[in-house]
Amino acid sequence: MNTADLGLPVAVPSTALFTDQYELTMLQAALRSGTADRRSVFEVFTRRLPEGRRYGVVAGTGRVLDAVENFHFDETILGFLRERAILDGPTLDWLADFRFRGDIWGYPEGEVYFPGSPIMRVEGTFAEAILLETVILSILNHDSAVAAAASRMSVAAGARPLMEMGARRTHELAAVAASRAAYVGGFHTTSDLAAGFRYNIPTVGTSAHAFTLLHDTERDAFTAQVQTLGSGTTLLVDTFDVTEAVRTAVEVAGPNLGAVRIDSGDLLLIAHRVRQQLDELGATKTKIVVTSDLDEYAIASLAAAPVDAYGVGTQLVTGSGHPTCSMVYKLVARADSDAPDAPLRPVAKKSMGAKTSVGGRKWAARRLDEYGVAEAEIVGTGPVPPELTDHQLQVPLVSDGTVVAREPLDAARDRHFAARSGLPLSATQLSRGEPVLPTEYV
Repeated sequence: MNTADLGLPVAVPSTALFTDQYELTMLQAALRSGTADRRSVFEVFTRRLPEGRRYGVVAGTGRVLDAVENFHFDETILGFLRERAILDGPTLDWLADFRFRGDIWGYPEGEVYFPGSPIMRVEGTFAEAILLETVILSILNHDSAVAAAASRMSVAAGARPLMEMGARRTHELAAVAASRAAYVGGFHTTSDLAAGFRYNIPTVGTSAHAFTLLHDTERDAFTAQVQTLGSGTTLLVDTFDVTEAVRTAVEVAGPNLGAVRIDSGDLLLIAHRVRQQLDELGATKTKIVVTSDLDEYAIASLAAAPVDAYGVGTQLVTGSGHPTCSMVYKLVARADSDAPDAPLRPVAKKSMGAKTSVGGRKWAARRLDEYGVAEAEIVGTGPVPPELTDHQLQVPLVSDGTVVAREPLDAARDRHFAARSGLPLSATQLSRGEPVLPTEYV
């Protein structure tokens, strides 16, 4: 069981090199110029949602907390930096004692977000906050993309279970993160045992076509599987002839066969034929599981089919066509000196084109209509209007360098369902459209 689910820290290696070199060279230059200790506020946000998406999903927050907690420079890492002559001696000495001691606020994991939403706010000295940029963005961009795809698939599937099966379609470490994000977004199980071990996600899996081909006959393969896993197992029936395989499966396992899996062909047509055949054979409670390059649109097209569960791989772990959320990490306020009481002043990028930002430390709230349905994302830098006080979205995640917001993964999953259900009904449409809520700056 994941120790994070018990409120304990997860033992992971240092995350200090999960960064871009320029984060460290900026640190060195700031130390030399005397600006490294200026209080600074950085915010994570996205200027736009992926084309056609109605909402985003915050995922990876728990992994960010682990990464921040384990962001330190041991002798091996310092030796690498010294050998490459990336940094000078004083900067390496500074890094030797580094621990993040600032504050982090953010949308809680599972919450939805929109363009301009201040998803995460990092406050501390410039030196300590700039070091976290790359690792925070890499986690949030990947996990939120997978969670958004998972959420759309969850909407399309309705009450039918979803199985994450994408480990073989991505990097082995990304696969574990993708399983976690998919669970937050609405998936029920994963085939990845590392994800099950680390995050306590329920795992599933029975056999592949290779197991059938190993045996002299399909009947021999089914018999071996049933004898090992019991009649409640799931038998893969499309290695050869589906009709013959279904007949053999019921003969071997009996009418209490757990499920059959279809992994190829016209899934809509085959599912109807298999359901009819199972019923005629007396296996009326045997379920039908479909896999084979599914995405949210394919799942939606099977809504009227007699399908009981879906297994999704490639399209899920690649964000269903949008593998990143284009989140950025921007300095929005900083002090004019390193005095502890120096006031913060807003700063913002004002270059030409779309890459502008809004300065100032921001709060965020969601305004509801008279029926309790969200109608706008409100982002501001001044006092929070009294009517929005109870609808603020940011929560403390790290206080004075200490993680204060660890929670079970199921809490993030439940939060996502609640947040999604509070959006206008058009949020669940799979057709392309604008963000379901406008972002208003006050």
